[in-house]
Amino acid sequence: MVNPVAGLGGRVGLKGSDGAEVQQRARTLGARPAATSRAELMLRQFVVLAPQLTLLTAAGPMGADAARAAGLDATVVHRPAGPGTTAADTRAAVRALVAAGARLLLFCGGDGTARDVLDALGSLGPLGPEPGPPVLGIPAGVKMHSAVFAVHPRAAAEVAAAWAGGGVRLAPAEVVDRDEAALRESRVSARLHGWLTVPVLPARVQQRKTGSSTADSEALGGIAAEVAERVGVGGLLALGPGGTTHAVATALGAADACLTGVDVLRLQPGGTARVVIRDARADQLLALPAAPWIALSPIGGQGFLLGRGNQQFTPELLRAAGRERLLVLATEAKLAALAGRPLLLDTGDPELDDALSGHVRVITGRHASAVYRLTA
Repeated sequence: MVNPVAGLGGRVGLKGSDGAEVQQRARTLGARPAATSRAELMLRQFVVLAPQLTLLTAAGPMGADAARAAGLDATVVHRPAGPGTTAADTRAAVRALVAAGARLLLFCGGDGTARDVLDALGSLGPLGPEPGPPVLGIPAGVKMHSAVFAVHPRAAAEVAAAWAGGGVRLAPAEVVDRDEAALRESRVSARLHGWLTVPVLPARVQQRKTGSSTADSEALGGIAAEVAERVGVGGLLALGPGGTTHAVATALGAADACLTGVDVLRLQPGGTARVVIRDARADQLLALPAAPWIALSPIGGQGFLLGRGNQQFTPELLRAAGRERLLVLATEAKLAALAGRPLLLDTGDPELDDALSGHVRVITGRHASAVYRLTA
């Protein structure tokens, strides 16, 4: 089941895609749907790993289009009354798939879609019985903090194929969503909505996002000084969302930077910076006179560096900036909390994900760094 508008607001900086008004605004800003291509990527890999399975789906952009693009024959068991872009459409499609005998429910979307799946299945919580089949999310949204998603569309294919082969453990996973209106005002408000049962394959299903530990002001000040030195006076710095990057912006004197968006800063003499574009869209980043330095910090608990809430950093921009202008920022405590799990990539371009994978030097303080693994 595909939510056709999942992720629509990401590149245009809208923090989500829930609701017809936001979706229309995203289109006005030039956004284009990407969920079908994400589902297609998963299905192309899945058919190689598990070619004998029967695929049930909903008509048109709710699933059949992705199956057709992947060269698969699918049995359509639901036809939405409209374009398939509402929460009611998602819930109806889920119920139809379950009624048709689906044994594993694959949905393509974000946290809002996960909530709709949860509503349709009527989860009873982590300790009680849950009706319906196990569930796995193919990541395609802007917000994907829930623990029901694979780390990448290709990873979703690996997990689904492993489940089909038998022997994969099932476990309850949290469905969490953030208030999009609050995010657009740089306020973070998250809520646990319930649990869905998911097949668990180590390192291929993501962790739930966790809050940052107590800020290490000395380390963050050192990180800011290191960033200022590397970028240099007059240089442009595109700073990703999050508490770590916002603290770095504040240490550079740019406290008006957006906590939940992407900001463009220009470095000033004396190791300070000023915001030149606040809460930038992808097109604004691509229109800069020169490719900026890009500073990112992994999401706490999950380890995602690209592809979760920072889709404004498009593959085009990342290629223009080059790996040498990608600055990864994290305190030693934040890295330690990952317990050895790698930093994760999901840029929307599998070839770029592969090119960026490897080891990256993480700035942890002034003249301090750690080498850490980066992978899709």
